[in-house]
Amino acid sequence: MGVRLFLALAFAVLLPALAAAQGATLVADKISVEADSALVAEGNVEVFFEGSQLTATRVRYDRNGELLIIDGPIRIVQPDGSVVIASSAELDGTLRQGLMRSARLVLERQLQFAAAEIKTGDRFTRLSRVTASSCTICENGETPLWELRASRVIRDTLEQQLYFDNAQFRVLGVPVFYLPRLRLPDPTVDRATGFVIPEIRSRTDLGLGIAIPYFITIGPHADLTFGPYISSETRTLEAQYRQEIAGGRFSFEAALSDDELRPGETRGYLFAEGRYSLPRDYNLSFDLQLVSDDEYLFDYGVFERDRLSSGINLDRVRDDKVVSANVTSFRTLRGSELLIEDTLPTEIAQFEYAERVFESPEFGQAWLEVNGVALRRQSNAPVQGRDIGRLSFSANWQANRIFPQGFVANAEAQINADYYAVDEDPNFASTLQRITPAASVSLTWPHERRDPDGVRHLLEPTIQLAWANSSGDTPPNEDSTIVEFDEGNLFALSRFPGEDRREEGLRLNIGGTWTRYDPDGWSLGMTLGRVLRFGGAGQFGFDTGLSGDLSDWLVAANLRVDDRLRLRSRVLIEENLEVSRAETRAEWRTPRFNLAGTHLWRSAVPQENLFDDLSEITLATSYFVNDNWRASGNWRYDIDAAETTRAGVGLLYQNECVGVDLSLSRRFTTSTNVAPVTEFDLRVFLTGFGTGGDPRRARRSCAR
Repeated sequence: MGVRLFLALAFAVLLPALAAAQGATLVADKISVEADSALVAEGNVEVFFEGSQLTATRVRYDRNGELLIIDGPIRIVQPDGSVVIASSAELDGTLRQGLMRSARLVLERQLQFAAAEIKTGDRFTRLSRVTASSCTICENGETPLWELRASRVIRDTLEQQLYFDNAQFRVLGVPVFYLPRLRLPDPTVDRATGFVIPEIRSRTDLGLGIAIPYFITIGPHADLTFGPYISSETRTLEAQYRQEIAGGRFSFEAALSDDELRPGETRGYLFAEGRYSLPRDYNLSFDLQLVSDDEYLFDYGVFERDRLSSGINLDRVRDDKVVSANVTSFRTLRGSELLIEDTLPTEIAQFEYAERVFESPEFGQAWLEVNGVALRRQSNAPVQGRDIGRLSFSANWQANRIFPQGFVANAEAQINADYYAVDEDPNFASTLQRITPAASVSLTWPHERRDPDGVRHLLEPTIQLAWANSSGDTPPNEDSTIVEFDEGNLFALSRFPGEDRREEGLRLNIGGTWTRYDPDGWSLGMTLGRVLRFGGAGQFGFDTGLSGDLSDWLVAANLRVDDRLRLRSRVLIEENLEVSRAETRAEWRTPRFNLAGTHLWRSAVPQENLFDDLSEITLATSYFVNDNWRASGNWRYDIDAAETTRAGVGLLYQNECVGVDLSLSRRFTTSTNVAPVTEFDLRVFLTGFGTGGDPRRARRSCAR
């Protein structure tokens, strides 16, 4: 190492005319001066200059022509990460301009070019008689999965583009198509204007078709993607615009269709969304969802939601203050609701302001809140066209105390005042007022036990006495028609999800949790609870599990085994030990296999438009066959009807240079506006040209 360092210093002294003398370093086993004053470095030669690195067998410096004549094998790594491998070369002192023979150029560790000659310059690199591919190219001449052959390729490092002359695309060595001129993005660019690889689609009503997107960059922070989707049944133009601005972003997605499903009509949709960060920690967001008709989104498989919402929201959340306001417009796509659409609330405006006005370790904390809502229906008919507005004020106080005996006490008190304005409903006065004070006291006594084998048990029995009483008018119920009884609200002051109904009367909430923590990394938790009422038994429907003086038993379990297995189950059990509602979800995860399943059963709930008992199973799974292949599937089954409602399978292949994504799905259910449909999608993408994929995927092995 000492000899090589000495020779490196000698080289810097002897070659002042060489550009390398201005900050260059050379290391070699031997340096000599020939009769014509040419300097020769031989044996494990390494040259470093302004971020470039060259390794070679022999380097000869011609001082008259200021030229480096290099014998290989040669390897040059440029500052931009590109790598050149050649058998011989003639370069200037910067190692960036010159001629290389029998060379390979590798860009971004993805795309590689094999060329007879490579001429490099400050901006342009010219390659002649070229083969390009991001697939593994084996030394034994094995044909790559795909390749581009061209008589010449020019790389423009300023515009970050690749220009091919007489380009021929081959798959497994077989020519597929020929283009006299072809322009593709350089792998170093993340976004480039040009065609995106087409996508093949097949749907029952639309037939077999193809989508051909074209991507346009609009400056560094915006882009537009548009193109036709054509099949035997439709002529569609699809478009998407995205832009980032200071502190936010927004996007638009749209399509216009002329199809045979509705001849003579122009159909389509427009979606938009945006998110912005404003001064003083405020956040502004908006969503827009418009569609020409109720069936379009289902016909074209845009998404599966059956309600559209458009609105704008402003909010700010801090530790001691919450501010929010939003305006939302709804549109239903449900067949069961289309006939009564004008009687459903379609425009809703809401606001909330909450502030913590007091906090003390000894005396707890207090909050003040004001919130309001206004909703409007399209109908002007009495009752069915009811419009309503509400303004509410509330004050809340909470405090906790831990006693020496281990008891944890919690106290809460609040008072709510509501003012309503009602229009187009003769069953209610035009103005209504209501005041609801409420309070609760709870006591928890945690117990912990540790076994000799390291198992830890935690038992937390809790009892809570709660009371509330409303005085004044009873308003219409708009936001509290659906009630869930679960672990989250077992000890809540009110189990109604909204403000139009508040749980009243004196009641005793009892329950507890037991959790077992095993040192092997798994845990099991159980929750058991019930509500005992001393008045107000008729507030909740029978289907909620909260009706009567005694509620149903709430039983919940949670099993977790490391990060592999998770099982959650919740059951409501009536007094006669019959189950009124049950939900179970299980997840199994390994590095290669994922499986998630849910079973849901609940009795009929007419007020939720569920007129029959519901019992269904849903499954979703994915399996990594190996580093290149992944299979997936989903399935939904209606147990009561004994039929599959939806199913789908997918298969993805991806290696270092190509990806193929294939999916097939079938929706079996029908309604007044949605028919059964089968959907097929095929997407192919190549890595190396900014078309997607992951170049870090496992590379194919070369045969020996």
